[in-house]
Amino acid sequence: MYVENIRSIARVDAGSLGVVRTSERLKEHMKEHMKEEWMTVESPAVPVALTPLGSGAAVTVDASRVVVAGYTGRDRAAVQRHIDELAEIGVAPPERVPMYYPMPPGTLVTDESVRVRGARTSGEAEPVIIVSGGRTYLGIGSDHTDRELEKEDIGASKRVCPKPLGPSVVEVDLASLDWDACRLRSWVDGTPYQEGLLRELTHPTHLLEGLAAGGADGPTGDVVLFGGTVPLLADTFRFGQAWRVALDLPTGEVIEHHYTVRREN
Repeated sequence: MYVENIRSIARVDAGSLGVVRTSERLKEHMKEHMKEEWMTVESPAVPVALTPLGSGAAVTVDASRVVVAGYTGRDRAAVQRHIDELAEIGVAPPERVPMYYPMPPGTLVTDESVRVRGARTSGEAEPVIIVSGGRTYLGIGSDHTDRELEKEDIGASKRVCPKPLGPSVVEVDLASLDWDACRLRSWVDGTPYQEGLLRELTHPTHLLEGLAAGGADGPTGDVVLFGGTVPLLADTFRFGQAWRVALDLPTGEVIEHHYTVRREN
């Protein structure tokens, strides 16, 4: 997740809890989440059927390797400043930049309705790079995240939520793709939530190279890689029910997806 958005973590709670008290409360919150077996999204991965635009033939992708890339802002000095800001409110710095968060099997879903636990989860539009069968596709997804857990453990906050992916994709050549001109947008409950160009994010070629350099977590088979996001328009998280994400391509094509959240306590 692009760290611009994490600046609002400290404002999620309107109360005056100190960092120490908040940390202890969130540890208990994490325990409540993680003891629920289904919330770890540990269901077996199933193949995902995606349809390239302009083609009637579906592509079956092995969804067992899903990775969310974080801290993908292209301006590394700005990324480091935000990491330092997060450290001031008790969020541990990443081990590396960009940071790669492997997701549990069963995380990736193309459903239009997803199940979450807790009232403070929210999505973020992300370009999704899919490498499958020697071909590369570009899609649109949402890094739905538990914002309470995010204050304590960013990786855990991502793992406890499903990762919606639109079923339509575009086959691309990353070397010639005009990545910088692609526009990322999202809406929550019908209200514009995000908008920005992908030139703010690290190019996917570099993200894939970094993933491969990670050894065991590198792309040795099919890979579904969430590539980061752009800042929130209002600089504050919203915990809505209806989410829509879209990626506008320089060719005029638009890839989009919408889903609703079912909250269970």
